[in-house]
Amino acid sequence: MRVRSASVPAPGRTLNEDVVFQVGPLVGVLDGATVPEGFDTGCVHGPSWYVRHLAARLAVAEAARPAATLVSNLAAAILAVRADHGGVCDLDHPGTPSSTVCLLRDGGDQVDWLVLCDSPLVLDTGDRVTVVADDRLDAAMADLRAIAATIPVDPNDPAARFRHAVSLQRQRMNRTHGYWVAAADPDAAYHGLTGTVPLRGPGALRRAALLSDGASAVVDQFGLLDWAGLLDVVTHEGPEALVGRVRAAERDHAGRLRRHKAVDDASVVLCEFDTDRGGDSGA
Repeated sequence: MRVRSASVPAPGRTLNEDVVFQVGPLVGVLDGATVPEGFDTGCVHGPSWYVRHLAARLAVAEAARPAATLVSNLAAAILAVRADHGGVCDLDHPGTPSSTVCLLRDGGDQVDWLVLCDSPLVLDTGDRVTVVADDRLDAAMADLRAIAATIPVDPNDPAARFRHAVSLQRQRMNRTHGYWVAAADPDAAYHGLTGTVPLRGPGALRRAALLSDGASAVVDQFGLLDWAGLLDVVTHEGPEALVGRVRAAERDHAGRLRRHKAVDDASVVLCEFDTDRGGDSGA
């Protein structure tokens, strides 16, 4: 597995709330949830602290239990980060730091993957390109936007509707009929999307891209590429080139943006696999 990556903070910011990492056969993208201004979290730590601790704890779990499932190791990592808070934070607070998770692990004959919340995974098996996307956050937000639209707006407080929507969103986090994300409850790991793809024979994996939503925006927000085109840009021009296209889109096509942030941290990991592992020689 050959790995290339890029992770860049949003324009105008030095702090990156994404993290990309590789530990042996495991690669990952984590995207910390930005805290809207004026909202409490019950925690002295922020999303950047959380994603870096979660990445470190995933590395420890992978080293200690390389044969364990990604779900099991993610649950162990979340539980370990819970202890890292040191007992000084209210981890039951609905605004406790959280992160999306996108993981891929090379097992020799196959890869295992896990996607939790809105950091998609793109898989190229030669005959088709498939995207694995956890759309539960999008579904919850669409519902919340409909509810928020019914709230009378105080002309002297135009941000009141947004604050109410964020409060409602927090009530849906890590709840049945809501959405799931890595935070303080290790049970969230068991609600991730998971699967395997062979590395030999028909349907063998050739390329995979792990993305934060700041990078996938070039497809699912701005519509400037399809998923196959995204893979080609990252493969032939490099991960940094994809981030560059996102930045250009944020600048030149702001009207197509379907989220509340005009710019975002952007992270992408490209994994490439040898195509000559495709099967037995027949000898």
